[in-house]
Amino acid sequence: MSHRNRFVLISAILLLLAVPAPAGAADGSPPRFTYQVQGVTAHGLGRSRHRGCPVGPRRLRLVRLDHWGFDGRVHRGEIVVHERVVDQVVYVFGKAFAARFPIRKMRTLAAYGGSDPAAMADDNTSAFNCRGVTVNSGVVSEHSYGDAVDINTVENPYVDVHGRVHPAAGARFLDRRRHAPGMLRAGDAVTTAMRRVGWAWGARWAHPDYQHFSANGR
Repeated sequence: MSHRNRFVLISAILLLLAVPAPAGAADGSPPRFTYQVQGVTAHGLGRSRHRGCPVGPRRLRLVRLDHWGFDGRVHRGEIVVHERVVDQVVYVFGKAFAARFPIRKMRTLAAYGGSDPAAMADDNTSAFNCRGVTVNSGVVSEHSYGDAVDINTVENPYVDVHGRVHPAAGARFLDRRRHAPGMLRAGDAVTTAMRRVGWAWGARWAHPDYQHFSANGR
């Protein structure tokens, strides 16, 4: 079976399992990963979208999914992604859930008025946000297409070309030899799942972006 066919099969299985249900069963069995996918509207995207964005609401999807929090409990998060990467994103976060990888919070950028600095400072995990790149607003960010994801932004900061750390609170996590909850590490459940779906990790860049994954490597 080819890599592509294996991924399609895995995605189909996940879709079959995606029946909305409480995170934990009454009989005490382990929580299971569930999710829901729905369309979005311009109103729902709020200030995370504006006129001239490369992707319109009709091509985007709101994914509500379960994730483990830093408190050891299961929470329901929301993330907006391009319709073509829904299966890949669900696969990755399903693997993260199975490994109990903690995610601080997962809210759409509409909740932050489209402000990436505010979302990063809040340690938020997100995808779609129609904006320029952090250090050059004239260049369209891959987040504008809905096929890039930032995870646990404080524990996985971005170091720009000027050496500034985004968010500032992430400076204490620049020593990647540390082992702290929510830190992404090569070979963990998240980075392995991302690699399997063909997404690239910004940690490999000359100016590392430890929180960032994208479908096209940018």
